[in-house]
Amino acid sequence: MNSLVISVLSGAFGMAYFIYGKRQSKFVPAIAGVLLCVFPFFTENLLVQCVIGAVLLAAPFVIDY
Repeated sequence: MNSLVISVLSGAFGMAYFIYGKRQSKFVPAIAGVLLCVFPFFTENLLVQCVIGAVLLAAPFVIDY
């Protein structure tokens, strides 16, 4: 159940990042958004999902490209 909640939240943030990156023509938020939408399909461990999600959420703020 917790994994499902994390997947839904990461998908929502991923869609928002993707739309923002597309409208602003920024590469890093768009890629982070796509990865946020896709990565829950490939991970089962809840801790790994949280760590990857946190890294992808922080990526557009850390990487200014």
